[in-house]
Amino acid sequence: MSKTNPGNFFEDFRIGQTIRHATPRTVTEGDVALYTALYGSRFAVQSSDAFAKAIGYRHAPVDDLLVFHVVFGKTVPDISLNAVANLGYAACRFLAPVYPGDTLSSVSEVIGLKENSNRQTGVVYVRSRGFNQHGDVVLDYVRWVMVRKRDPNAAVAEEHVPDLPKALPADALGDACPEISVKHYDFALAGQPHRWGDYQAGERIDHVDGMTVEEAEHMIATRLYQNTAKVHFNQFTEGQGRFGRRLIYGGHVISIARALSFNGLANAFHIAAINGGRHVAPLFAGLTVHAWTQVLETAEIPGRDDVGALRLRTIATKDKACSDYPLMMEGTKDYDPSVILDLDYWALAPR
Repeated sequence: MSKTNPGNFFEDFRIGQTIRHATPRTVTEGDVALYTALYGSRFAVQSSDAFAKAIGYRHAPVDDLLVFHVVFGKTVPDISLNAVANLGYAACRFLAPVYPGDTLSSVSEVIGLKENSNRQTGVVYVRSRGFNQHGDVVLDYVRWVMVRKRDPNAAVAEEHVPDLPKALPADALGDACPEISVKHYDFALAGQPHRWGDYQAGERIDHVDGMTVEEAEHMIATRLYQNTAKVHFNQFTEGQGRFGRRLIYGGHVISIARALSFNGLANAFHIAAINGGRHVAPLFAGLTVHAWTQVLETAEIPGRDDVGALRLRTIATKDKACSDYPLMMEGTKDYDPSVILDLDYWALAPR
């Protein structure tokens, strides 16, 4: 009997199946420093213990997306080791702050299966939850991923495509962060004066800067999250594949876009939820990522007078500046060839 794990193929999944993923991960200050080195994120709450304590945190929380990547990485060996592509996200909620020293673990439930017409692959829908060492849920999200079949002729026991919300309501965001003291929120130190009320639905923000992705950086990031997906780190196998080289992990793109968004959204200090996301096209090392954001909605959060919610749509591009807000090709329903990410999320900003 083999002692190694080749990963699950599409026909190995069953609706209702619960998977407890291996290797709990204690997030350290070293992880936080390396995350900053990879993306250069400058949000004050996550960068400064003094700033975070002044507004009501115990100390600086771990960046929301670092939490997401660590929880996500736990799921890869069981869910997407044999994936062709991660397709999207929905109903993602950040439910409690994570601090250096906290230990994260992950559990997933298979909530949907749909075989593709070519019978070579199928789409697996999972709801994954991240827990801290106390058993508290800190992250809850759905993703769907295209997974290879081991045997194209294998029958699929049951198919179901779950009905997922297009967006989470603002009243689901109330517990996303502790109550903050706005009077102690130093807007000069945060980098911009703009509060929640300064943003308007329909407003578009070009984040101006660009970040070129180096091969070493995305490899370090993938290993930081213990993400073992072959498409990201095995040039021996992927060099023979469709693209002829390793794909950059989609979460790497999300973190770059989030870091770039500081220029214009410096006080959108906490991601409360991800409503949906699509990796429109692959990204490879040597290309430069730019980003722009449209404010889709502003919303008050019931019971909170300290923060308001901004529903944001961030678009990331490759090798194209965003001064003209690239999105769809004129007269079509197809994305501009430069677009690599379309992300819809809620962020919190002081009122």
